[in-house]
Amino acid sequence: MAVSATLVVKGLGAGYGERALFSGLDLVVAPGDVVGLVGVNGAGKSTLLRTLAGLLPVEIGGVTVSPPGASVGHLPQEPERRPGETVRAFLARRTGVAAAQAALDAATEALTAGLPGADDTYADALERWLGLGGADLDERAEEVAAELGLTVDLDHAMTGLSGGQAARAGLASLLLSRYDVFLLDEPTNDLDLAGLDRLERFVTGLRAGTVLVSHDREFLARTVTRVLELDLHQRQVNHYGGGYGAYLEEREVARRQARAEYEGYADTLAGLEARARTQRAWMDKGVRNARRKAGDNDKHVKSFRGQTSEKQAAKARQTDRLIERLEVVEEPRKEWELRMEIAAAPRAGAVVATLRDAVVRRGGFTLGPVDLQLDWADRVAVTGANGSGKSTLLAALLGRLPLERGHAALGPGVVVGEVDQARNLFLDDVPLLDAFRAAVPDMSPADARTLLAKFGLRSGHVPRPAATLSPGERTRAALALLQGRGVNLLVLDEPTNHLDLAAIEQLESALAGYPGTLLLVTHDRRMLDSVAVNRRLRVDAGLVTEH
Repeated sequence: MAVSATLVVKGLGAGYGERALFSGLDLVVAPGDVVGLVGVNGAGKSTLLRTLAGLLPVEIGGVTVSPPGASVGHLPQEPERRPGETVRAFLARRTGVAAAQAALDAATEALTAGLPGADDTYADALERWLGLGGADLDERAEEVAAELGLTVDLDHAMTGLSGGQAARAGLASLLLSRYDVFLLDEPTNDLDLAGLDRLERFVTGLRAGTVLVSHDREFLARTVTRVLELDLHQRQVNHYGGGYGAYLEEREVARRQARAEYEGYADTLAGLEARARTQRAWMDKGVRNARRKAGDNDKHVKSFRGQTSEKQAAKARQTDRLIERLEVVEEPRKEWELRMEIAAAPRAGAVVATLRDAVVRRGGFTLGPVDLQLDWADRVAVTGANGSGKSTLLAALLGRLPLERGHAALGPGVVVGEVDQARNLFLDDVPLLDAFRAAVPDMSPADARTLLAKFGLRSGHVPRPAATLSPGERTRAALALLQGRGVNLLVLDEPTNHLDLAAIEQLESALAGYPGTLLLVTHDRRMLDSVAVNRRLRVDAGLVTEH
């Protein structure tokens, strides 16, 4: 049974190399709190979660959990699939039960050997194992797997699962967890609508304190009780007391207020500085006049001129003091934004792509038969549960998969631009710049660097092996390709996975102005609402219907 645990963070700071990410971070996560952690890619969200979990050393400040023995569970994005690890072993590892079992086994041996202090060690280890749900994990795992539609045997290798099955296994590992504090890094990635609904019910029903990172705006709106923003541009940590909707409103008001305060300060300063310049000019003019008319023996005239000059000097000094006393207001940095455009290739023919009586078989899965025609400027949303065949449909339509029967064709002049789920172009060990230029060979290295920099991939990123980029950085590189080469059939397979919230909004804006044909696969509910489409396809167990 979970204990009532509170996570307390005081004055925490962290950096990456020479670069400071955040400092002076204070946070209290009490039982039942759901703290949404937001900020652009690279602001330090994952670093913060890993520090709270004890996986990274605390550089500055302190992190404590009360009571000290409470369990803190960190569930990272992209669940690691280890070679040879079964689904059952994966679930035991992610729930913390595997580590607790190992500790309990060691304590049992020490107790059997009669080692001093073994009684207390064994009691603590047993309590932890029970608290994490070790006693009935196997039974619960079977139930949750069945509930989520994970139909594989739990002794099946994790590396043998499809992407949809792996997403279900990752969700199962979360639903089976009984930590006292949860740290969730992008738990919504790769989940379908049913999975998102199940995750929302789990998070909102937790008694434990939770800190989570997510790019899914609807999920944030439905789950978080307050927001912690890591503002990389202002180098600030901002707390917002309401939910996600309140955060968006408060942030906008705060930004407008900060801009208005700075502009008021700048106007006042400029006025005082102009007044001081005028007063000095009058003073200088008075001195010059006095010198030019020094021969005038009228003492009253001389005295008047001297007094006038001194008055101007006194006024100038008074204005200088006003400037010194003026409270300085720093100019708010203009937030870096991804300003992307999707370059359109010349128009293709009237028919862009067709499938006729097409059937694809992959292992035990069958897609089809499918009859589908995409026409020029069609904007098509494709939805369906994980494993239903959405990605298979895209691959068949683009001619990447052999058909068991039927016919597939792309129209003349079709230029495909694709952001696929795995961002496969950027998974090799070659430098990012080389991987990028291999896809756009006509672009000069300087132009490629400039374009990547527009997408937040700067001089430190381009020489790195592409495979070492974060998932968000790989997605940005894939989006940069769309701007670097003209396309007229845009295929986006879960494009919001790993993108930060600002970048998702920019992508939606770019899609609004894109004139070509669009195929969009997404479970992002707000993106489905905001991107205009004229056709909707649903894929269900390999069958494609239009509605």
